[in-house]
Amino acid sequence: MASTSDYHLQPANWSIEPAPLVGYLSRKALPIKRNDAEPLTREDVQFDLLCHIFNDRQKVFTPQAPSEDSKVHFCDLYVNALYMSHKCSKVLKDKMAETPAFAVELAKISLLTNVGRINTTMAFFPEMKTALRTYHPVPSLQKTDGNAQDAPRIKNCLKAALLPSELKNMPPSTPEEILQKSRARQLPSTSVVNLIFVLANHAAPLASTHFDPPVNFLDLFLPINIASADRARAFLWLIFHYLEGPDQPNPYDDDYSRQNPGKVPWLHRLTEEEMAQENVDAPDEIEWGKAMSAQRNLFLQKLVHSIEKEKKVKAAVSASKLTEPTSGRSRPFRPQQEGIRDKPYIHYLPPDRAPQITHSVSEDHRASYSNSRGPHRNMLQHAWQVVTSTDPLADSDEELQDEHVRLDYSRRVDVIARLRGRPPSPPPDSLPPASSTSSHPPPSSISDTREHRWRTVESWK
Repeated sequence: MASTSDYHLQPANWSIEPAPLVGYLSRKALPIKRNDAEPLTREDVQFDLLCHIFNDRQKVFTPQAPSEDSKVHFCDLYVNALYMSHKCSKVLKDKMAETPAFAVELAKISLLTNVGRINTTMAFFPEMKTALRTYHPVPSLQKTDGNAQDAPRIKNCLKAALLPSELKNMPPSTPEEILQKSRARQLPSTSVVNLIFVLANHAAPLASTHFDPPVNFLDLFLPINIASADRARAFLWLIFHYLEGPDQPNPYDDDYSRQNPGKVPWLHRLTEEEMAQENVDAPDEIEWGKAMSAQRNLFLQKLVHSIEKEKKVKAAVSASKLTEPTSGRSRPFRPQQEGIRDKPYIHYLPPDRAPQITHSVSEDHRASYSNSRGPHRNMLQHAWQVVTSTDPLADSDEELQDEHVRLDYSRRVDVIARLRGRPPSPPPDSLPPASSTSSHPPPSSISDTREHRWRTVESWK
């Protein structure tokens, strides 16, 4: 990796340099915000920073996958971590093996997802139908013929990129745990993907440890007035510091970091003119981004048209069903329900009253009611009859001169009697003379029936 500006050439006091752009120091401003079909420019993804990181060829990192080399550079370290993830599909692995350039492009997008610069609402293929995500072409990172997946799949792949020893046990979740393992020479101390997750989650508490205010770890991936090469060097310095150990000579040290232990190398500040010279989009990338945006808009128009057409077809089918003649249609026969009605109705009794269940209504009892009261009404017919023939403002139901109402009262009283453990009253036709069963005269009206039943129940108490 190319060396950054020498520390002795910089002013001794850092505070005299222009401060970073304050608007990008908030975690809320970290994810890229763009409308659907809007391309992500080189400035959005910090293309120059990614190139400096993945083009570094210093083999100083312990491999986390089987390798012939004792040390590997960061690009191989990160790409192999993605490849070894058990959430990486076979199709994606084959494409990464066949096209190394695609593997590097995918690794760059994954690194932005790793730190939270690309959130899980983004996708990178124009045929996406879900409304939960937005499509964005990335011209600078999609120059190979490969599916860049979408951000949720990339993040799932990243979360599963763990060391074999971390699959059964929880990986370290704090910087202190990682440093403890690296100091004990348990190398690699964790996977490079998990390390970046930890550094991103602890960016605020680590800011004063490794950076001078107001910069923190997440600012390295934002478009601020710090040189891309210096930010890349600081990033690699942090990766080596935690993966290989703080007591090891850091190959990314400069004079400033050597004189200030624990601090990242010097971060050179840029003027506005110098910032404008970084992350410049190429003309062919701009044209490709416009073409993909147009392709996305055309796809959405066809999708909306097909949805509207499908809705019209369903509406026409529903309308045709409503206009079909129903005179020749008959109600379907339900033999199972009719069979259930013919069975005796047995109410639930508590276990201590189980022997008294023999007092349930029998077939003969039901038949006697039906034969003595004329045609039987079902529940719906009876409810309809009551609604259409009853005055809702009546003070009582004594005006309901209907034999079916009397039958309904009798059945209700029988239910109460069975719940109390008493035998139900015999059918009306089999009632003995009034003098032998009760001191009360036989009922002659609906009100008399109610009073008679009530006195009968009271006598059972």
